[in-house]
Amino acid sequence: MDRLQVITADITQLHVDVIVNAANERMLGGGGVDGAIHAAAGAALVAACRAVPEVRPGVRCPTGEARITPAFQLPARFVVHTVGPVWQGGQCGEPDLLAACYRASIQMAIAHNARSIAFPAISTGVYGYPLPAASQTAVRECAQGLQRHSSLEKILLVARRQSQADQIQQSLMDWFSGA
Repeated sequence: MDRLQVITADITQLHVDVIVNAANERMLGGGGVDGAIHAAAGAALVAACRAVPEVRPGVRCPTGEARITPAFQLPARFVVHTVGPVWQGGQCGEPDLLAACYRASIQMAIAHNARSIAFPAISTGVYGYPLPAASQTAVRECAQGLQRHSSLEKILLVARRQSQADQIQQSLMDWFSGA
């Protein structure tokens, strides 16, 4: 399926409608892709995130949900912030929460008339989610999202390194071969 692609790139440089940020619940920047997106978008992104109401003290976006802001200095139109689960062995609801991140992000993008989305490998950095399992979830949810939403033209699964791209590509091939 050429509407779902795996690429190795700097997500902050992509010309898509929506860049998905693997955020934390505060939405005020952090490490990894979150820090890179905040740095590239500029200070206005922090201000926009601060304007998102807290649902409880210190939490603007609970795990498994998504929020949207303008992209400011990024080449995208919007940033969808989603909070993936911290890996605790897989028995604490992590698979369902990770799947919810992808679904919520796609829904948020669709609601804002997005035709293209770029996702990082949510939760696979400091949150410790194993890449093989995370990439299977990402591929499944994105493929199903494309099936449900014909207005979506393209979803990019963005890897930072070629080894990460290879794992995600293997999950993509497995999904389409029915393995």
